[in-house]
Amino acid sequence: MIDRKHDVKKLLSLLKHHPVVGIIGARQVGKTTLARSFSDHIRSVSFYFDLENPEDLARLADPMLALKGLKGLVVIDEIQRFPGLFPILRVLVDRPKASARFLVLGSASPELLRQGSESLAGRIIYQELGGFSLDDVGIKNYLRLWLRGGFPRSYLASSDTMSEEWRRGFIQTFLERDLPQLGITIRSTTMHRFWSMISHYHGQIWNASEFGRSFGVADTTVRHYLDLLSSALVVRQLLPWHENIAKRQVKSPKVYIADSGLLHTLLGIKTRSDLERHPKIGASWEGFVIEQVIRWMGFRNEDCFFWATHAGAELDLLVVRGKDRLGFEVKLTSSPHVTPSMRSALSDLKLQRLYVIHSGEETFQLARNIQAVALPRLLEDLKPLR
Repeated sequence: MIDRKHDVKKLLSLLKHHPVVGIIGARQVGKTTLARSFSDHIRSVSFYFDLENPEDLARLADPMLALKGLKGLVVIDEIQRFPGLFPILRVLVDRPKASARFLVLGSASPELLRQGSESLAGRIIYQELGGFSLDDVGIKNYLRLWLRGGFPRSYLASSDTMSEEWRRGFIQTFLERDLPQLGITIRSTTMHRFWSMISHYHGQIWNASEFGRSFGVADTTVRHYLDLLSSALVVRQLLPWHENIAKRQVKSPKVYIADSGLLHTLLGIKTRSDLERHPKIGASWEGFVIEQVIRWMGFRNEDCFFWATHAGAELDLLVVRGKDRLGFEVKLTSSPHVTPSMRSALSDLKLQRLYVIHSGEETFQLARNIQAVALPRLLEDLKPLR
């Protein structure tokens, strides 16, 4: 078992300051395992309700009666199946001297987030949980993490073949069971075709017209499909940053399959050699590194952008936090060099620092305020903003 110590530490901090914490993540990403590990870590009285278990649902037939006398940590898993619990949790945590803390787990959906924000405004905070990261598995295992992705059962499988089989099963179950449970009624065959098409556009700027023509539907319809997969945390949309400069800038998001393992399965990539020969290897590396940088540095999704001009200047990842601006370029090479695009981004965006994350072994200075960071040294050479 891999110890997700940073996630446990973050949960401990959040629950000290908030009566309700929501862990939001894709199905099978490890939310339940993390909750159980956290419960063991704090060594206090805890109660667990799994809303996919008929017995636990029966225990919550009268939720106020079942929950009001509990003290310590109360974990409620798959809460999106019982959204009516949110207003009850508000009543419970607003009681004088309320002694329970609630940890609610959910496969992200627009409905879940809306219910939580309306019923528990000011009382709940969300922690988004992804798959295993470099910090979890150790930097020496980055190639395995890149190929298999971060879903625990995929990463920990006994072989690449078993890992790929698990991912194929996950995709089928996700489309045929999980999406309908989130209230999404679009045919699974349509969503599979759409998801597969996104994999071929991984790392590219979203073109609604092109997708709309392929599916014979309106641009707004395919945009709705994209937003659904983003809400379920299996697709990342990286929004464009618009700077007040005299250059035409791109205004559509970039799209990525959030997990590199799922990307590879959708592309038919089964082994390391398949990946090395595939034309999407560069885009795969870019998406993988961006996910790892965001996770390791502790960046919030709302602070992350990309930047591009119609003249060709671009930046893979721009992080804006108040007055601070950091840029990241991703290169699948061991010998990166400064490009005109980097200099343009550094100047136009007024970056404090630009990091070029590459696949070599050494970290070194490329130019003033531009540093080449080797991915195998990422955890040593970049200080997280936690």
